[in-house]
Order: sequence, then structure tokens, then C-alpha cells
Amino acid sequence: MARPIVVVGDCMLDIDIDGSATRLSPEAPVPVVDAERVWHRPGGAGLAAVLAARTDSDVILVTAIADDAEGHELTELLESAGVTVARLRLSGTTACKTRIRATGQSVLRLDHGDGTVPAGTLPAPVVEAFDDAAAVCVADYGRGVTAHPALRTLIESAAQRVPVVWDPHPRGADPVAGCRLVTPNQGEAQSCSADALRQKWQAHGVCVTLGSDGAVLSTDTGDTTHVPVPPSARAGTGRTDACGAGDRFAVAATRALADGADIVTAVQAAVTAASRFVATGGAVAVSTPVAVGTPGRGTDGPAMITTDAAQVRDHLRARPGKLVATGGCFDLLHTGHVRLLHQAGQLGDSLVVLLNSDASVRRLKGPGRPVTTALDRARVLAALACVDAVLIFDESSPESQLETLRPDVWVKGGDYTEADLPEAAVVRGNGGEVVLLPTVAGYSSSKLIRDAAMTERGNS
Repeated sequence: MARPIVVVGDCMLDIDIDGSATRLSPEAPVPVVDAERVWHRPGGAGLAAVLAARTDSDVILVTAIADDAEGHELTELLESAGVTVARLRLSGTTACKTRIRATGQSVLRLDHGDGTVPAGTLPAPVVEAFDDAAAVCVADYGRGVTAHPALRTLIESAAQRVPVVWDPHPRGADPVAGCRLVTPNQGEAQSCSADALRQKWQAHGVCVTLGSDGAVLSTDTGDTTHVPVPPSARAGTGRTDACGAGDRFAVAATRALADGADIVTAVQAAVTAASRFVATGGAVAVSTPVAVGTPGRGTDGPAMITTDAAQVRDHLRARPGKLVATGGCFDLLHTGHVRLLHQAGQLGDSLVVLLNSDASVRRLKGPGRPVTTALDRARVLAALACVDAVLIFDESSPESQLETLRPDVWVKGGDYTEADLPEAAVVRGNGGEVVLLPTVAGYSSSKLIRDAAMTERGNS
């Protein structure tokens, strides 16, 4: 039986509201944001636990959640993602963080929730969570969980037996002695070197994460190593959302160490995983869409954007009718794409678009592509009334996603033949049908990009 990954830390409900702002309020010179899409997800240590549960079947989250509406929704989101919650008592209300953005630009963040974690005896499920842990990931968000005296003693004891990875916070408690790895970002490091922090925290390794520049690692062997982001994991040139990247980093490092990797190898795996996480949409890709009353989307809310094929399958198979899937890069959406998607949607009752990630597009199209990031491409696709879900995948071919989805119909443009599609065998093997639709002559993303480049050269 697999030993669990234990995630410890402060949990909150995260809400993202995306919309457009085309006018100012008459009451004050502030933008009016018309909400178009709303996503809910577990935040803080909750997000780290959800990310861990995407690769591990047994994840236990030790956290504090209040008995209020936000706490109930948070618990439901965690449990639906496969996370077992071991609760500490929380006095006050569950923390909630709402980000409001207009056309991808942050406008406002609103925080509420005054919960505190009182000291005292730990509940039995919390103590038991550590007994057979394969590794422990501490995601500190400065709200008091990691300052609990009895819990700190439990974590320090676990560090003598299994890898403990601690992602610190400026307002949080210092990591316990003996951590295998501590992962502050540049701001949290506060201009201290990785080596100085390692000695201060008595850790085996400290890794200062540097965003797109990778990370700097200091270990107790006396070595300091720069770990760059591999080219295959780099995001595109458009807007990206780094929310949750630190959690993805810490979880990936924890999993690697639990599997027996050395610290350098674990950090290399974590840098790659965090970079790919940002490149494929960040936290939005693991969020649950909530209806905002926009006409044309039906009662199920806006189109889902995710990297989880099973989540899409379960969401769309809950509806009656035929599931249709199509896929591609969709790097600059044009008339041909829209017509293909509209026709594909008419072949069934639900349509999911399998979208190549930035790394996947780069392998297929070359170093100059994609022009727009996976998240931007996914948002445009999700805005189409005929699309019910967008599934971002990192491989060159969507065969593994189609094996999970098992669509009734797989649609591609008529510039392919069935012999060109290695995934056709997967679709047919699961009882599905392959349909090749005619393309609109004269339209291609490559041609649009090439024509724009020629025009720019001619004007320069």
C-alpha cells in the first residue's frame, strides 16, 4: 500500500474573477469590471494538496478550516480532488482571497477571514497522518498553522525519518531544524544567500526560486548550484499567471525526494514542473468554473479550462448525449478554426478542445511558436459558445488524453488523412468515430503569422 504524502499549512478559498473593463464608474474614477468568468479553488496549502493529488492517490492535508460557508465549499473542493483533510481547530472565519482581473490585468485583490489556530492537543487524525508518511510538504501562508507548538514538534520528528520540504512565508514561522529542503522565493529570502539561510534554518538544502531564471540551491555538502529552466519548459511570450507556481515547485520536490532522488535532482524536477505549470495556465487550470449568469452557456456555467483529462471526462459525461473532441494548437484563432469548432459541436452534445501546451507547440512548430500562450489560447477557445471544456496537454500527440476521455467522436480538419493521425487507433479502439471535416481555404495560423511578419518588415 502506498504511503501518503502529507501536506501541512494554511488553507484558504481562492476566487478568480476575470472580465473586461471598458468604462469608469460614475461614482468614482475606478474601472467597472464586467465579470465574464469565475473560478473557485483551494488556495494556500489547499492548492499544494490538490496539485499533489494529481499524481498521488493518497494525499493528506493537515490544516485548519472553519465551520462556515467558505469552509464547507473549501472542504468539498478538496475532497472532490481526492484530498483527505485532517483538521485542526480554527477560531474565527475561513480565509478567502478574491482576485479581480480585467483582460488579464489584475485590478484588485480582496481578502477576508479572521481565523486563528489556537494551541492545544492535536486531534488524533493529525497525529496519525504523520505515522506512515512517505514525505511531508509544508506550505506556510503565514496564518498560524505552522506556528502550532505541538504540530512543529511532530514535523521536526518526521524530518528525522522522511523528507520534509518547507515552503516558507515572511509572516510565518521559521522552518523546523532538519528539513531536507526549504524553498523560499527571492522576496522571502530577503536578500540573504541560499547558503546563509541553510545555516540559519539548519536545513540539508535551501533553494531560492527565481521564477523564469530557475533556482539557486545550497546543500550541506558545501555546494551552490544554479538550476536553470530547461528550454522545453519555458512559457511563451504572452501573459502568464504564476499563481501557485511555488506550491507546484514544493510538491514536485517533495515527490522526487519521496522517490529517493537526491536534492539536486529533486530541484531540477521541481524547476521543470513549476515552469510547465505556469506555461499551461497556472492555477486556473486546476480551478472549478462557477456560472456567472452569462447567456448562451446554459446552466453548467462557463467552459472548463484544465490539464486533467479525468476531470473533463467526469464533468461532461455527467450530461446526457454524445461527447465530441477535437484538438490542435489554435495559435491565432481564425475563421477556419471557428468554423471547424462550430461544425464539431454540431456532431454531438458536448465539445472538448484538446489544446497543445506551449512546449508541445514549440516541438511541433519550432522555436518561434506559439505566438500566444496556452492560457491565452485556452481563454479564447473557452469564450466560444460551442466549446464546453478546454484540456491543455503537454505531449506532441493527445493519445493518452483520448484514452482517458474516450470521446464518441474525434474531429480533425480535412487537411489530415486518418493515416496521419496516430490517435485514431485509440479513438476507434474505445468505440469512437473519427470524422475529418473540410477546412476553409486560405486560412492558416502559419500564413497569418508569415503575412504579418512581411507587413511589419515592409513598414520598417
